[in-house]
Amino acid sequence: MQPIIFIIHILSAVALVALILVQHGKGADIGAAFGSGASQTVFGSHGSTPFLIKVTALIATIFFTTSLTLGYLTSKEAKLARAATPALPTSPLTLPQSQPEPIAPPVAPTTVTKQITVQMIPATKSAAKTVQKPGTITKQVLPKK
Repeated sequence: MQPIIFIIHILSAVALVALILVQHGKGADIGAAFGSGASQTVFGSHGSTPFLIKVTALIATIFFTTSLTLGYLTSKEAKLARAATPALPTSPLTLPQSQPEPIAPPVAPTTVTKQITVQMIPATKSAAKTVQKPGTITKQVLPKK
């Protein structure tokens, strides 16, 4: 039943939009008042306005009726769906007996430092013969004059 009403609803919506776009505005009837070929129309000298207004009112009534019917059927279906779902248990939730492992507190990040020794050597020829030990840096400092 609901799919048939839905199809009628969609068709009436499309027809309603089409009929509203086909109708003339109020300004279009001014030329017809002075006899600009209005007597040669299919619907007579008044034109198609009364016929289109009646058809538009009929299709609008169908559209509103199907809207209300679909709303009622959907709410009724939702109530039945809620009634069919089982109720949630009312007893309190029980936790398992085993305790989870405690979470260790965060540890501050450790920084790795390397000790560097600086050897002060006067600027002489013997400084060029100085051999560096692994892990040490030799810096030559010139005396101030």
